[in-house]
Amino acid sequence: MNGLIAGDAGRQTEGRWLRALRHNWPHAVCRLLEGRDSVVVRVLIAEVRGSAPREPGACMLVSPSGIQGTIGGGNLEWQALRAAQPLLTGEPAPSVRLRRLVLGRELGQCCGGVVQLWLERFTHADLPLLRRTASAILAGRGALIATELSARGVVRKLLAHRTGQWAGTDTGRGAHSKPGEGTVTGPGSGVQPRVQFSSAGAERASLLERIEQDTAKLWLYGAGHVGQALIRLAAELPFEVTWVDSREELLPAPLPDNVHVLCSRTPTDTVPTAPAAARFLVMTHDHALDYALCRKILERGEFAWLGLIGSKSKGARFRSRLARDGVALERIARLICPIGIEGVISKWPAAIAVGVAAQLLQGLETPAAEPRRSSAPMAGVFRGGCSSPDCAACSTASP
Repeated sequence: MNGLIAGDAGRQTEGRWLRALRHNWPHAVCRLLEGRDSVVVRVLIAEVRGSAPREPGACMLVSPSGIQGTIGGGNLEWQALRAAQPLLTGEPAPSVRLRRLVLGRELGQCCGGVVQLWLERFTHADLPLLRRTASAILAGRGALIATELSARGVVRKLLAHRTGQWAGTDTGRGAHSKPGEGTVTGPGSGVQPRVQFSSAGAERASLLERIEQDTAKLWLYGAGHVGQALIRLAAELPFEVTWVDSREELLPAPLPDNVHVLCSRTPTDTVPTAPAAARFLVMTHDHALDYALCRKILERGEFAWLGLIGSKSKGARFRSRLARDGVALERIARLICPIGIEGVISKWPAAIAVGVAAQLLQGLETPAAEPRRSSAPMAGVFRGGCSSPDCAACSTASP
């Protein structure tokens, strides 16, 4: 990353893997600041008009130790890295900057849209707010961060609510800003940023950003070759994985942040603890255990998807036995076996894992809801304190 600091944006002095950035970016910033980095710059796509490589809410982290995440690559990302340099190197500048880029005319990219970037610098002084935000997201409460840029500097406030209600604000799906201001549409979860500009222009702007856990819950039973290959893929995919096996020696460490190990001598006892919307994938070393797990999951009834590794004959035998054991036919019909997308015929564990991962991804994306107009001005978040008794914390960041 030294090349970036020296002005050669986007080029590092040594080869490194590019790292994904998951939904809980405050947690990722904390880890960087708690490590060897004293400053981290987040580059956020705050608004998109027309076609663009990424959606509003997509972001990347830039620090002296490297880059995490992406806003679409190409010239857009190169320009974003250049814009991040003054914030990263400590040059006199506010801790928030905005950059509007016309992708076709200015950057020569095939996408014909306009992207509004929001760049913000985080230092050790921001760790208390970031830690509270990350904890709220991990606890499933979600968080709302409001940031105001003005001539006086930058003010950040955190609202974290147990009820999920965002008092005094409107951050619903596809929220609009006021007439004449930027319109944003977000990814399938409907969780998106909203940026407002005052009449003074970009020198006075506000960002309202709601962050929630929006990854699918996957419960993977089995730590064999295919299971381990699938875990390596899951590190880069939108899943929160609970990995269950009775053989501790096959559960390697360290693991990606989105993978949580559950070592149990009786894996079937863990089935009731999974959330109602969980996706189950059964691929253990024991056919008897596979059957016991499938039966337990089907009898439970509450789940989004159930896949079983094996051949067509294995699937047929399991369905026949499940029927004999009294499992309702409509529930048995939900068992998927064989698993994986069509066209992948290789028996290599990694190839099987790729086919299964592709199948899991199918159906995850949902259309964004129709936009609606905001009912409350965002500036109300900053004036007169927070309007909710559930406010977790307020923090002021110096320019």
